[in-house]
Amino acid sequence: MSENFKELGGASTKDPTSKQRWRASRFLTKLTSEEELLKIRALEEKKRSKKGSKHVVEYFHFVEDSYSHLSAQVLKKLPERYDVEILCHLVSGPPGDSAPELDMLMKLSRIDAHLVAPEYGLEFPEHPGAPAESLCRFAEEILAAQGHRTFIDCAQDIGHALWAGNEGTLRDLARKYGRVCSNDVKDRIASGNARRSDLKHYLGAMFFYAGEWYWGVDRLYHLEARLAELGLDKRPNKPLLISRPEIEWGPLKDAGTLTLEFFPTMRSPYVAIIYDRTLRLAKETGVRLVLRPVLPMVMRGLKTTHDKGRYIFWDASREARAAAVPFGNIFDSVGKPVRDCHSLFDWACELGRERELFGSFLSCVFARRINTNTQKGMRQVVEMAGLDWKEAKVRIGNLGWEDLLETNRKALYEAGIWGTPAFRLLNKDGEELVSLWGQDRLWLLSRKIQRYLESGKNWL
Repeated sequence: MSENFKELGGASTKDPTSKQRWRASRFLTKLTSEEELLKIRALEEKKRSKKGSKHVVEYFHFVEDSYSHLSAQVLKKLPERYDVEILCHLVSGPPGDSAPELDMLMKLSRIDAHLVAPEYGLEFPEHPGAPAESLCRFAEEILAAQGHRTFIDCAQDIGHALWAGNEGTLRDLARKYGRVCSNDVKDRIASGNARRSDLKHYLGAMFFYAGEWYWGVDRLYHLEARLAELGLDKRPNKPLLISRPEIEWGPLKDAGTLTLEFFPTMRSPYVAIIYDRTLRLAKETGVRLVLRPVLPMVMRGLKTTHDKGRYIFWDASREARAAAVPFGNIFDSVGKPVRDCHSLFDWACELGRERELFGSFLSCVFARRINTNTQKGMRQVVEMAGLDWKEAKVRIGNLGWEDLLETNRKALYEAGIWGTPAFRLLNKDGEELVSLWGQDRLWLLSRKIQRYLESGKNWL
């Protein structure tokens, strides 16, 4: 399998030199440092205060993006609750290598938005297909005609009409708010894209405040906490607009009817911060856990960008701090260290220690700054997993492990997912009940498990 994936270089390199690995690791450790974050925040606030500027939150809206529609439903509430000004930008989808499987991403996002919306008190219809192109262009023509205030006023209603396929309502909204021609739309989107690029991001549904990005409603609790720390919350005794739901560890426990397939990679910071909690969820709910590792994306031929890589590691550090998970003392493992550890996986499975091996590797790479590109580093991984180094040493570099990872990758794609961490919940007959992508969906998975155990097949 490995020969099918060539070295892509740049941000997508799968085999960095020792110097490149060291530099990247040093950069990522600094990037994810809480101390560095607090310094930057203090500097941003000092600059704002010196200029006498208002607190400004910028929002980037992509019409076809389901997460943008969820975000539009909280736009009015933000300035009502917090003393901030909202500037709205219209953007297109993620550019180039920042979304190597864009069609899959868009389809998965529509399914995911339908699942999470009611949990957040929002609305998104069951809509696996893309909205009609003509309606998307119509929606853009209305939004491109708006100033920031009226954009906030109408974005939610436009989204509801778009996703309902209701052209009549869009026409009513166009009469009420106005619309512009396609050339003006292109100019407005080009301006939004340029601003997003200047700020070093690539997605829609993004909020930006004073140097930091917040992805949609899933990261709004971080933004709300930051605004509250600055004394901008007008109702500080009230619950957050959008809180992160808690993982439900029980109380119901399965008796052999459910299987959780967990798809991790050894280089994903998001896997690193959710790994132990995934194992805990399976243990506390009695669900049978099956570990199905896949190669990191850049090691299986998918390109990425520096902006995307920076954001992912930085965002993972923020999520880790919120969950009190050790993270941020990093030594990058892409390439040979990942291959070496996978070459030990079958052996660890024979001894019933595969979960420990995987977890030990993640801990060494993302929390202990251990160089797993050396024998000394790999020995620490092996021994932390409760395995014998002498036996491991003669097995490192063994071939044959690629076939298992390729089988797992294909299973992941069949579920409509390409990234990790990902989860598939199966019933006793091996039928898929739900598939979810992302460390920020473990809470949803836990709710699905509890509902299934409580209600059987009528759980949705």
